[in-house]
Amino acid sequence: MKTSIQRSKLRLLLGKFYYQIKRYLEWYLSTTKWASMYKDKLLKYSVFQHKTPLLRKLSQVEMWMQYNKITNLEIATKRLNKIIIKPGETFSYWRLIGRPTRTKGYLEGMVLYNGKVESGVGGGLCQLSNLIYWMTLHTPLTVTERYRHSYDVFPDSNRTVPFGSGATCAYNYIDLQIYNGTKQTYQLLVYLTDDYLVGEWRSDNEPCHTYEVYQGDHWITHEPGIGYVRHNTIYRKVYNLKGEDIDDEFVTENHAIMMYQPYLEQGD
Repeated sequence: MKTSIQRSKLRLLLGKFYYQIKRYLEWYLSTTKWASMYKDKLLKYSVFQHKTPLLRKLSQVEMWMQYNKITNLEIATKRLNKIIIKPGETFSYWRLIGRPTRTKGYLEGMVLYNGKVESGVGGGLCQLSNLIYWMTLHTPLTVTERYRHSYDVFPDSNRTVPFGSGATCAYNYIDLQIYNGTKQTYQLLVYLTDDYLVGEWRSDNEPCHTYEVYQGDHWITHEPGIGYVRHNTIYRKVYNLKGEDIDDEFVTENHAIMMYQPYLEQGD
């Protein structure tokens, strides 16, 4: 892993502006068929469900940020809930949600900037992109754009999914895009309960396969000028309706700078 390059604030601002304009051009000038239709009636078959807790006790994050995050998630989920993805269409996370601003009701929440926990309007929406990405790995849908987290901020305490199985997001250039290359129509459900962010993929056809997403290799290195870096690979097994293992697919690899001291076993 290369030593990180320190760029000036002006260069970072200009770079962000460039990539945001590039994204707008893609949204409005490309030939991509973007998912845009909603349907109140639920599609017949449930494909995969998952939920994540809204509040966690994190030593580096003040609780007001987490409470504000809940408000942000309430607003964003309403922009995605019950969206339909027809065959040949592409789901774009930010195209559907739009820019998170104060005028829309978004509050200051937790954001990560160069590995540091800070506050920003709309903070906490990565929990939603993480959930959608994880659920999509359990469907035949194809993730065409996803960005891994550059920093591993918190230890694995109470982690229920493999490290690196999420998707970071930042309006609008760090997007999550999902393509429906199947012959079936899919519907995304996302909503909040008192304690959880809940998601589900549904379809108009009964699922033919189930999936098991798992971590392959995992290792930690110490990089000069950076610190400890965590690496892993993610795979998924595909099963038919008889429960037979019919495929084992590589999904992605992750490399993240650790923002906490790793546990290293001492040799004899």
